[in-house]
Amino acid sequence: MRQKIFPVFFLHRFIRFIFIILFLVYVWIPSKAQVVGEVLPQWTIGTLDIHHINTGKGNAAFAIFPDGTTMLIDAGSTTRSGPRVTSPRPDGTRTPGEWIVRYIRHMLAYESSPVLDYAMLTHFHGDHMGDLSPQSKTSKSGKYRLSGITKVGEDISIRTMLDRGWPEYDFPGSIKSETMDNYRAFLGWQREHGGMRVERFQPGRNDQIVLVRDPASYKDFQIQNIAANGEVWTGVGTNTRHHFPSLDEVFPGEQPSENMCSCAFRLSYGKFDYFTGGDLVGIPPEGVPLWHDVETPVAKAVGPVDVNVLNHHGYIDTENAFFVSTLRPRVHIIPVWAPSHPGSRVLNRLLSTRLYPGPRDIFATNMMEANKIVIGSNLEKLKSDQGHILVRVVPEGDTYHVIILDDSAETYKVVAVHGPYRSR
Repeated sequence: MRQKIFPVFFLHRFIRFIFIILFLVYVWIPSKAQVVGEVLPQWTIGTLDIHHINTGKGNAAFAIFPDGTTMLIDAGSTTRSGPRVTSPRPDGTRTPGEWIVRYIRHMLAYESSPVLDYAMLTHFHGDHMGDLSPQSKTSKSGKYRLSGITKVGEDISIRTMLDRGWPEYDFPGSIKSETMDNYRAFLGWQREHGGMRVERFQPGRNDQIVLVRDPASYKDFQIQNIAANGEVWTGVGTNTRHHFPSLDEVFPGEQPSENMCSCAFRLSYGKFDYFTGGDLVGIPPEGVPLWHDVETPVAKAVGPVDVNVLNHHGYIDTENAFFVSTLRPRVHIIPVWAPSHPGSRVLNRLLSTRLYPGPRDIFATNMMEANKIVIGSNLEKLKSDQGHILVRVVPEGDTYHVIILDDSAETYKVVAVHGPYRSR
């Protein structure tokens, strides 16, 4: 009998079928792992999680890198209150610092003794580091008071602390306030008794924030330091340039602001790129020097990204046209705690297909009713305007989801799942 030969045509179709099945397993199954109404599944090895925690009182982002290395970016706790400020989330029974601690501990429940490998302050404003108030409690040591980052560091060990000023805190002038004095007392005690390392964030470097648990397995993960104190990475090697002129040449009243000095970095994992830059500004007030625009040189160094966290909460002095068109992200994230977040024209730029083509999705942590009244229908184009915002990137970084978590209570339940988005 003649032996039957499997036709090459059917073999090709069979291989194509297997490829499609494997692709669906890779993309579809992760999207179903986060089910609306159920508790968020735990982080798994190889995954990159970036949580934008909504306390209603400032910025706080908590990241778990692919090998389990952990990092906190800011721990805001503004003392501002009234109708021009969002309400505390989940409520006011605890301070923002306490809510951040509890959130981190929940997400690190798989560890017997959770630690933060890194914590970073983008700059020294209360909604990013924590204001003091008469109600601020004293640490167990009695050496400092607890608010924002000092509360987090009191309860969860921080191995390396990064900021823009260490150790002098003298740029663009001596940085003195009750909050800063308290922060420095916190650093002093933690360095002496808690084993904390403190470093100045250094633009140009890509080896200051690194994987510390299994770096060899994730060589396509990198954090590139972009800017701080007006020093901006050129995009070549570790070279930087000073965007601000010498302070001796600056007229009184035109010195760099605290916001302009913010730390900024780009995180990359495979094809996935993410940018965050604190309160950088890009649209100077009328009459001030053009070098007050820090976004433009930063954008030149950063290039296109998948996810962009809006500078300065999307206030009127940010997200200039060059910045938006250069980064051209698929996803924008707006940390909100005031009705001025975001500005109406800022939102127009984010939505403009003249600045860059293609779809884009916008998510906000805590949009106020006042903003909805003033801005109108453009805010209806947001994919979400309330909740913790988690960016979850699959192993190797080819795709990611944006997951909205309930912020009204400590349920950690999934409210919505967006994606999968394909990384660039």
